Formats: sequence, C-alpha cells, structure tokens
Amino acid sequence: MAFVRAIVLAYERYGADPQGALQRARISRSQLARPSARVDAEQFESLSAAAMQELDDEALGWFSRRLPWGTYGMLCRASLGSPTLGVALKRWCRHHRLLTEDVLLRLEEGPGPGARLVIEQRRELGAMREFCLVSSLRYVHGYACWLVDSQLPLREVTFPFPAPRHQAVYPLLFPGPVRFEAAHAGLHFEAGDLALSPRRDEPALRTMLRRALPLTVRQYRRDRRLVARVRTHLGDAPSSGATAQDVAAALHLSVRSLHRQLASEGASLQRIKDEVRCRRALTLLGRTPLAIKRVAMEVGFADEKSFSRAFRQWTGESPSGYRRRLGRPGG
Repeated sequence: MAFVRAIVLAYERYGADPQGALQRARISRSQLARPSARVDAEQFESLSAAAMQELDDEALGWFSRRLPWGTYGMLCRASLGSPTLGVALKRWCRHHRLLTEDVLLRLEEGPGPGARLVIEQRRELGAMREFCLVSSLRYVHGYACWLVDSQLPLREVTFPFPAPRHQAVYPLLFPGPVRFEAAHAGLHFEAGDLALSPRRDEPALRTMLRRALPLTVRQYRRDRRLVARVRTHLGDAPSSGATAQDVAAALHLSVRSLHRQLASEGASLQRIKDEVRCRRALTLLGRTPLAIKRVAMEVGFADEKSFSRAFRQWTGESPSGYRRRLGRPGG
C-alpha cells in the first residue's frame, strides 16, 4: 500500500483526482488508510497504467520534469540493437541521463565478480524516494530479463534507506538478497550475465510495449538457463548432495518453481544431480589416486556401496572396473 500511496501523491502533485484510477483498480479509500493493506499485481498494474496516462508522466511525479507516456518505450528501443546485455545496460544508463539528471544511472564493472548498476540520487525525492528507486531498478531488471528472455538472478540488491515496515514485499520484487542502508540503490548482476546475447527484435518489442507494465511489477518467470545454473551450483563438491530446498534457496526460487521450470526445460533436479555426480566421479576416479570410499564421499554418497550401485547405473560398470580399464591405481 505504500507504493499505492506514492501514486496518490503524484496525483496531488499535479492537482488531479486519483479516484477514478483507484476505482478501476478496485482500491478503496479505507484501504489507503491501512498500512497493512495489500493489493495484488493486477490491481497495481491497473493503477500504474491509469496514473501514467492520466498524468502523462511515466515517472509518476518523482522527477523535476514529466516523462511523457511512451518515454520508457523509447529507452527500451534505444538499447534493443545491442550486441550484449552489458552494452544494452550501458546504453540504458546513458540515455536515461537525457530524460533526467535528478538520478544518474551507471554500470560499474569490477573489481570482483559480476557488475553493479548503481543509481546516484542528485535531487531530494522526499516521500517519493522509495517508490522511485524501487521502480527504477525494477524497470532495468524487467527489461534486461525480457531482452535475454530469461530470469536474471542478482547477487545483491541495495537501497540507501532503512528497511521499511513492508520489507517482506521486496523478495517478491527482486530475485536476490536485499540489503538496506547501503550507500546507493543498485543491482549486482551475476558474473557472465553481461555477456549474454539479446534474443529480442523490433517486432517483439512492439508486442511487449503493448503491455509492458507486468515487467515492472512482477518478476520475469521464464528461465532458459536454469539447468545451467543448477549444474553450476551442484558442481561445487559440498553441494553435490544438496536437497531441492537447498538448491531452490540458493537460486532464490521456491521448490515448486524450481521443479516446474526445470520440467519446462525437459530436465529434473535428480537427473541433473546424477549428471554432476557422475561427471565428478569420473574425474576423481580417472585423475586421482583417491580410494573409492573417499570418492563416494566427495560426490555426496554416505557409503561406498550406494555409490557403486549408482555408478553402475550411470556408466554400466563398477568404479573399480572403470579404474582398471583406464589403468589407474587406487582401490
């Protein structure tokens, strides 16, 4: 409801009446007065769309000048032909400066893994501050996910204000841990994501812009790269025996979403775990003198017997037979 009240403030700034937009979104004045009240994504999309068009300001009163209806669509189009996601984000930041200098966006790469998109506040935003910074980051992340057609996990999301009373909503908005009272608002992207190639073209952009608000309100659900992310996570030896709960938590998903998205890619968690364990077992058996009992522990099995049974199912031979065939020592 804090974000709904921020939109009402935009109406007040422009001397307009929000009642019609609130009614279309099925939000009552009594709800507005209750800090604990909630609205769903569809209601918020309806209210946002009405306010942006009625006020002719896609920034909803945050900045010292209006951003007329269609402004962020132009920003999307200006970044569309980029060869990589990193270039697209740099163009987004550069072109955003043409819209306003009340906040400045910049992409910081290195040192360390990943890259951080930071918002530098250049003007006092008052009661609009939280909604402005949250929305600005959602716009960037939603567009980036749409551009590469995959949910992009975040190493961290930061905000330069104390945790609000409604902080529980933040995990619904961002796929990564959120930290408050930071120096700046920002998104910390995973290493390698900036090298991803865009998958969208002009016709796809025109289709998206007919109903773009869901990208800013809801997390992007499609994930063409989830199998690779699960493999990477399980590839660490301590994680090779991880449960579905462990993997889902590490990837900022629910267990149900993890299984559903893997199934949509024709995969399953158990199959990926078996592939990762098998690959690691083959490496350890073929390249090290570790005892088979130790190899079993390294790939997440409680005992040698269960490991040998699984290894035979994977490869059609026993661990010791595999070693003998390679001419490797070790029992």
